[in-house]
Amino acid sequence: MNPAIDLIFSTLAAFFQIYFVLLIIRILLSWFPNVNWYDPPFSIVSQLTDPYLNIFRSFIPPLGGIDLSPILAILLLQFVSGFFGSLSASAAFGF
Repeated sequence: MNPAIDLIFSTLAAFFQIYFVLLIIRILLSWFPNVNWYDPPFSIVSQLTDPYLNIFRSFIPPLGGIDLSPILAILLLQFVSGFFGSLSASAAFGF
């Protein structure tokens, strides 16, 4: 297959893996109530991840004060990342 397409698929797979790490950081930081989301290191993580998480928060309300929407968000992100990773691998082998 075309090396440019392989590069695009592998870049997208790497982007989704980096975004996955950002989501995990965002979720772990949400366990600490004293985190000021307006401070620069935390505001960057919040600005990058909240638009994606808000999609899932709109139709999965918090249950008993626990936000379960990141679980679905991570599952979908891992599925998409695996899809592009497999496309990249198949493009590398010419399938």
